[in-house]
Amino acid sequence: MKLSTRQLNRTYLQRQLLLRPDPRPVDEVVAHLVAVQAQEVDAPYVGLWTRMAGLKHEQLTAALEDRRLVRGGLLRGTQHITAGDDYLWLRPLVRERIGRGGLSAFRRQLDGLDLAELAAAGREILRGQVLTRPKLAKLLGERFPGRDALPLAWAAQHQLALIHPPPTGVWRRRGHVSVALAEDWLGRPLEEEPKIKTLLERYLLSCGPATHTDLRNWAGLRRLRDEVEALRPALRVYRAEDGRELFDLPDLPIADPDEPAPVRFLPEFDNLVLSHDDRTRIISDTDRARVCPGYSMVHPTFLVDGFVAGIWAVDRATLRITPFRRLSETDAATVLGEAANLLDFLRLGPDAVVRLDQPGTTTS
Repeated sequence: MKLSTRQLNRTYLQRQLLLRPDPRPVDEVVAHLVAVQAQEVDAPYVGLWTRMAGLKHEQLTAALEDRRLVRGGLLRGTQHITAGDDYLWLRPLVRERIGRGGLSAFRRQLDGLDLAELAAAGREILRGQVLTRPKLAKLLGERFPGRDALPLAWAAQHQLALIHPPPTGVWRRRGHVSVALAEDWLGRPLEEEPKIKTLLERYLLSCGPATHTDLRNWAGLRRLRDEVEALRPALRVYRAEDGRELFDLPDLPIADPDEPAPVRFLPEFDNLVLSHDDRTRIISDTDRARVCPGYSMVHPTFLVDGFVAGIWAVDRATLRITPFRRLSETDAATVLGEAANLLDFLRLGPDAVVRLDQPGTTTS
């Protein structure tokens, strides 16, 4: 069966909980999404707000504080929030395949260092306590005299399964990052033999139908083709308009391509625009270059009729919206209405305003 781009778009939005607000508790929504991008402190709050029914900041913060959700380095080696139960299989699966990825910036400082020895020292230092990253760096520096302390802390974080407990990563909270051993924070060990099958099924539930290359792009893992192919008998296979094979779970529905898609605002680095190799189901290749201009930047975006239509940013007390193409009067009014809701959630103060910069003109 061949799927049109609009069918893929509406199916993707449906599985990403962007067609209608999800009423479930925040930890269940995060579990459905597998992992929520959290490189920027406030981004997961906005990303979940746009998918949920009436999310309050305090609900996500409470789930992090009571350990239902945790924050740490996961997909693509970047910070994500995930359910505590999922971290226990996802982190060891990711760690197994990333090798020394993410440590290239410290190659010279780490030259000749036994990373296993460093990991053992870090584990001993952290056992049973929460430390800030600078404190961990200082203590590791004492164990490895003559080495720069900060690269030691980064390498230890790379080698060990570490959680960043609150107040790290909660709304508007910046400063030194805190770290703790995951098995200490969660009170149970990590899985010893996590399965790619689990990763694939959970990915398809929130991002499918998709290719094995899409899965690799989302997870940041290598060597997936053979394992995905081995699971083919248990999967349903579709074709995209360009002929690519798309795998899916057999019992998941394909959405109606004509289903209305509301305006949605997404934060920087949202996985919606990062979860596939071919992203034309959600953004054109031309617009993708504007959203992801390089230098590890992924701008906040907004959707009109299910596709990325522009970017937005906060400049002091102004929420500035920049469409890629001129919006119709109807779409502009709808975008401004949803922007007003976002403005309330952002808590920018009583003087905050929305500014819509239409191509060729400026409208407030």
